[in-house]
Amino acid sequence: MINICLLGSTGSIGTQVLDVARRLPDRIHITALSAMYNGERLLEQIREFGPEYASIGTEKGFEELKDRAPAGTELLWGPDSMIHMATLPQISKTVVSVAGFPGFAPTMAALKAGKTVCLASKEVLVAGGHLVSRLAKRMQSPIVPIDSEHSAVFQCLQGERRESVRRIIITASGGAFRDRTTEEMRHVTPAQALDHPTWKMGKKVTVDCATLMNKGLEVIEAKWLFDLEPEQVSVVQHRESIVHSMVEYHDSAVIAQLGAPDMRVPIQYALLYPDRAASGLPGLDLVKAGALHFEEPDTVRFPALELARSALKAGGSVPCVMSAADKAAVDLFLDGKIGFLDIVPLVEREMERTPFVPDPSLEEIIAINDEVEQRVLREHGSG
Repeated sequence: MINICLLGSTGSIGTQVLDVARRLPDRIHITALSAMYNGERLLEQIREFGPEYASIGTEKGFEELKDRAPAGTELLWGPDSMIHMATLPQISKTVVSVAGFPGFAPTMAALKAGKTVCLASKEVLVAGGHLVSRLAKRMQSPIVPIDSEHSAVFQCLQGERRESVRRIIITASGGAFRDRTTEEMRHVTPAQALDHPTWKMGKKVTVDCATLMNKGLEVIEAKWLFDLEPEQVSVVQHRESIVHSMVEYHDSAVIAQLGAPDMRVPIQYALLYPDRAASGLPGLDLVKAGALHFEEPDTVRFPALELARSALKAGGSVPCVMSAADKAAVDLFLDGKIGFLDIVPLVEREMERTPFVPDPSLEEIIAINDEVEQRVLREHGSG
């Protein structure tokens, strides 16, 4: 039995983690759950899965739930509760699917405690990959990616020597506006940006897919996850979302991982790794899938990908600034305060104006993230 601490249980990834656990009750036990704000859904999850611990992000949420939670579950609240649950002695794996930067501290704590971290929160490695990778190596604590692209690379690397890798090739669906001109994107709405052609995901990551910022973040993640040089990470557009990523080796062999666009497949792989089990999920029918297409991303219409590469090259605090500014810019777009085409220029402006820190500490990363995010929201929130 694998005892799981699930951070971010009410979001898109978290609910799918619970669906996997629901399908494998003899393999997975949900020991701890956390949610930031959605107390009613968290309460439903507590009643179904009976965790020993659960936490809500705010004191107000705690007060609303404390008299309604089942007696067998200890209810906690606040950021420190996530750290406490992520490091419980009985926990086998900590799943970090918290939206945005709040997943950083519990990830570090779980790694320090020697836990296997199943990581879905991009901002953790983008903002502080240098700190996370150092700690994981020192503690010999595995990080198993949940993202479909990084899970695919992780699977393609099994049994292979890392020094044999020439490059990895991450695939991108292209998002909701892959076939639109720049002029057509000038007046698109949040609802249109959230209409992803193949994947069902949370709002922030779906908008990031539409700008291609999501692929930029994944390039940075891949550098830290797989200890690669930036030039060893390539991106190709693949609109069918069947090939999730590929690894090219020095002998010119290319190994790919294929599957239907269903996040429960990489989630189950991460939860059970290194084992596999029947999932009961629909398999991939290659005949029905038909032809598969690949093309170069259009970085003129979608400059976020190259902006992320420049952040990775600059290093230090720049990726953290980019991540924080993007989070705030996407929130502003979803609130109707800025246009879709304003997102990337706003992020670039913050990268240029924010003082550079060459090797930021955990405390500096937290401060930079908060400062940049709040500054962007303050300066543009009244638009």
